[in-house]
Amino acid sequence: MVKLNRIYTRTGDNGTTGLTSGPRRPKYDLRVAAYGTVDETNACIGMARLHAATEDAGLDAMLGRISNDLFDLGADLSTPDSGGPLAFEPLRIIEAQVERIESEIDRLNEALSPLRSFVLPGGTPGAVHLHLARTVCRRAERLMTELAATEGEAVGPPALKYVNRLSDFLFVASRFLNAKAGGDVLWVPGKNR
Repeated sequence: MVKLNRIYTRTGDNGTTGLTSGPRRPKYDLRVAAYGTVDETNACIGMARLHAATEDAGLDAMLGRISNDLFDLGADLSTPDSGGPLAFEPLRIIEAQVERIESEIDRLNEALSPLRSFVLPGGTPGAVHLHLARTVCRRAERLMTELAATEGEAVGPPALKYVNRLSDFLFVASRFLNAKAGGDVLWVPGKNR
């Protein structure tokens, strides 16, 4: 599958990087930015897991599965569908991954009280890190939708659905951790005028 003998290859010294399917793109390319931001989201989830592991083991297991899915998403984005044959079967996000994350959102959300205000990124350490992951995930989604709207570029519908559901999951997960510790930190409009 993946074999890394050397970490540095010097092939990117000219400001390009190779896609999984072979072509090289500038490191500032929109596709590279999209899967790079998915990687950032994953790193934020890793930070959240440091806290979720002690705050809720079930949530930590969900985040572990999502972390693996995000590598699938990166592989999906780094292998553009050009319509032509490839020498290998590309890894793509599938509907079952979207359905699983929807099910996990529903499971976490069922115990939460309805919101009556916007939620500030505060509360438990795990919740705060999940809020950070959520905002980075939204940036990944913006880049992916821009990429999908770019002529000559393709992003699979399940990949777009997955990243959209993921930001919802991260929001609900942050609320879930905060509910276990006394509740969300709510926005009070005009509080400091």
